[in-house]
Amino acid sequence: MTSLQECLINWYQENHRDFPWRQDHDPYHIWISEIMLQQTTTETVIPYYQNFIEHFPTVDDLAWASLEDVYKMWEGLGYYRRAKHLHESAKMIVDQYQGVFPCQYEDIIALKGVGEYTAGAILSIAYFKPYPAVDGNVLRIISRVYLIKENIVKKNTKKLIYDKVKGLLKGYDASSFNQALMDLGATICRPVHPRCSNCPIASFCKAREFHQQNVLPISIKKINHQEINYITGIITYQDQFLIIKNPPGLLENLYGFVQYEVESPYTFIERFKEEYGVELNIVSSIKRVKHVFTHRTWYMNVYHFVLNKPIEGLCTLEQLDLKPISTAHQKVLKAYRQSDAI
Repeated sequence: MTSLQECLINWYQENHRDFPWRQDHDPYHIWISEIMLQQTTTETVIPYYQNFIEHFPTVDDLAWASLEDVYKMWEGLGYYRRAKHLHESAKMIVDQYQGVFPCQYEDIIALKGVGEYTAGAILSIAYFKPYPAVDGNVLRIISRVYLIKENIVKKNTKKLIYDKVKGLLKGYDASSFNQALMDLGATICRPVHPRCSNCPIASFCKAREFHQQNVLPISIKKINHQEINYITGIITYQDQFLIIKNPPGLLENLYGFVQYEVESPYTFIERFKEEYGVELNIVSSIKRVKHVFTHRTWYMNVYHFVLNKPIEGLCTLEQLDLKPISTAHQKVLKAYRQSDAI
């Protein structure tokens, strides 16, 4: 009888999705793609990946680039700390491994931004080593195949599934097997309405046997979501705009507009004078802009203000376009450009 692994790998060989990072087994390419794919869809990642590899074709190129250049290539992809971690890790690879991507689990997982899943993906796909790469797709598939009724958010359930995948990998092509699970979860064993009739491992699936495929997996997590209201200032002096570099924390090292968590644009003016020692005049209300992060939502009430004298940080619109600006404040800039204020 054909094994689950053989059914899955044979299906993958005939039906795998074609992505630019699957053209070779270069660990650098796989690393970049896996970091980009964290919390981002493949369709969104493809053009960013291609552009990034074009600008930074090797680990050395990435290590020697400025962080601002790296952020610019990342602009719009979100979760910018991923870009900072890539840059820091590239320097680490150059310093410690002479620019050769490491091939041991302990070395790879020590890189900034690399967790158990990403390390497993690199080791299995690039080096064909039998390490599981357990993401949300794999948690869902394995919970259905083995009728695992425990909450997959919990650590002990994740460990159970990790161990099952590790056992399945023994003696098989880890690269094809792990990528097959990724594709199966994305195209057939979907979160809602799984396409069981098209599944290459349906005969092995206990959830399908007991009609639980539309119930499993159990994935219940507690999310504390914060909503923040800002007054966000498009602050101009003649044909120039004031932008600032964000401090450490959320969106650090990216550029954006001044914003305060205050209730009124007039309070904004007061806060701005306290911080910068300069007077502002309010011109107009632009728009209320919403931006959703994973655990918080920003509501940015955008106003146009004018400085009474020039200060440091002013730049033209053309210069502004060359800066790495957060997606949230790209929305603010777009609202301004579409308004009557420009």
